[in-house]
Amino acid sequence: MEAQTKQRAAQKRNNGQVVAKKRQTKSAEKVEDVPQIQMLKINSITHDSTQPRKTFDEQSLNHLAQCIAEHGVLQPITVRKSDDGYIIVMGERRFRASRLAGLTTIPAMVRDYVDTEVLEVQIIENLQRKDVEPTEEAEAIQFLLDRYEPNEIAKRLGRSENYIRQRIKLAGLIEGFRVFVRNGEMTISLGVAVALFEPGEQQMMLESLEGEYQGHRIKRMIESRTYDLTKACFDVTDKTLVTKAGACTVCPFNAANQGNLFGEGKMVCTRTSCFENKKTKTFMQLLKTVKKEGLKLVPNINRYRADEERNQWVMAQMEKQGLKVHLTNELDILKEPLEPTLESIREEYSHFEYTEEELGEFLTEALESFTDEKEAWDNALDHGFEEGILLDTVTYSTQPIFVKVREETNEESSGAKSLEKRKMAECTPEEQIIKINARELRKKQIENNNQFKEVVDMIRDTDYIDRKKPLSTDEMVAISISLFENNLGWHDQKEHFGDFLGDDSQLSREELVAKFKTDFKKETLYKLLRFLLTRQVHLGESNHTNDLTNRSFYVAMQSFYKDKISAIEESYAESRQKREARIKERVTVLEQRAKSIED
Repeated sequence: MEAQTKQRAAQKRNNGQVVAKKRQTKSAEKVEDVPQIQMLKINSITHDSTQPRKTFDEQSLNHLAQCIAEHGVLQPITVRKSDDGYIIVMGERRFRASRLAGLTTIPAMVRDYVDTEVLEVQIIENLQRKDVEPTEEAEAIQFLLDRYEPNEIAKRLGRSENYIRQRIKLAGLIEGFRVFVRNGEMTISLGVAVALFEPGEQQMMLESLEGEYQGHRIKRMIESRTYDLTKACFDVTDKTLVTKAGACTVCPFNAANQGNLFGEGKMVCTRTSCFENKKTKTFMQLLKTVKKEGLKLVPNINRYRADEERNQWVMAQMEKQGLKVHLTNELDILKEPLEPTLESIREEYSHFEYTEEELGEFLTEALESFTDEKEAWDNALDHGFEEGILLDTVTYSTQPIFVKVREETNEESSGAKSLEKRKMAECTPEEQIIKINARELRKKQIENNNQFKEVVDMIRDTDYIDRKKPLSTDEMVAISISLFENNLGWHDQKEHFGDFLGDDSQLSREELVAKFKTDFKKETLYKLLRFLLTRQVHLGESNHTNDLTNRSFYVAMQSFYKDKISAIEESYAESRQKREARIKERVTVLEQRAKSIED
């Protein structure tokens, strides 16, 4: 593969040198033979069928035709001779506008070009326009790639090399997505991200959109089909893991080799099948290794996730290799502890306003826990633990651990396993029905979780937060329920919202949502916000003189309870004045005593 790449690069350089020499020779020959501007009949000139420019804005063309009708053609077009007259090389737009303006002749320069030069000249001329359509530009640059390296193309066009590489990748976009780019719905950067995938995978993505452009869905599909190679479970420099694919570091489906698409130098795999293949091969190699070395492999699966399809597959592969499968609920697991630092503590508590002294106390406590955990880790083998490997069943990444199987209960040791731990073949038909129903219920929960997450991710990608319209009733209901559920305990619900809830204090989720929506009034939201306002203040060392939340609350309450607040302030002020007077008297006496001692 490397030899072929070098050969292709050498061929490109040779092609470029040949073309450059031809140009230098032609330039020398034509120093004394500069083409003169001629007035040619428009009907003697024809379009070039190989012209790379395919799109012309009608409105802009009509505007140019009006200017030409008034002022004439200010810059001549370039043509070459043909058997029937002339063929346009440069100036297609001026030619079309002149015909619209009703001209019968047009100023032109007649040049001699060999066939291989014409298209290149046209492409470079078109690419230097400001209004070039991105997908046409990508195709044109792709054509030049057969003659020049990306850095040479960049110099010729006055563009950055990264810009050229992105356009080269955009040329791989299938037609269905190109339509979205041409009509302005899809950004070029998103188009480039889609173009990173093979045509077959692009087609599947396109079909899932059902003919409608949905940017947020495309972004999610890209995220689900791209993989951060820095977190891969395999060695990205390994050439032998999948021989045909080679090492990820030189793979064309690694975004780091396609220019700055996901961030400077970021290694992102865009070939799902290859990545999954390497993951699976790594996992199968791991099974053989742990069997050979006598290690205990622990898939990170608890009894609640045991029925998930991918976990079932992992456990089946382990059993095929003769490895015993233990769920994490059945094991005591020790992970190597990380020594805490002040920085790690500061990051852990970054959402809270703790002083450096308090953070120091947290660090002391964390270090004490670390000491105990480190001692347990260092002496694990002396306490019945054995070396093991913890496997993530999604990424297949691994982590060294110490593991010990928990002692069986009397029920388990007597052979009477709980229903959830028994295999289908060990169950009666009635028990199998129970297991099937429980498994289906769990699958529905997982589906609901995934569906809700997809909806939330979609909304977060929209401009919902920036909307200027007033809140709808449904939105105010949602806010009210969020405040009600997350900030009110049972007693507060009964005390402050007993009238709203009525006698039905045991409402289901659906009934509670329906009640909020049916009986909702803005006053309900106001009441919840005011309740929250009284509960969100900070007490203790924080007060209305040193805390922003407390100060704003204190100011807001002045408009409702000014007299009562003033009475409280006066009582504290009176007490403070008396105390300060006593302190002043005492200080005066001490000052006099200090002065007498000095004398």
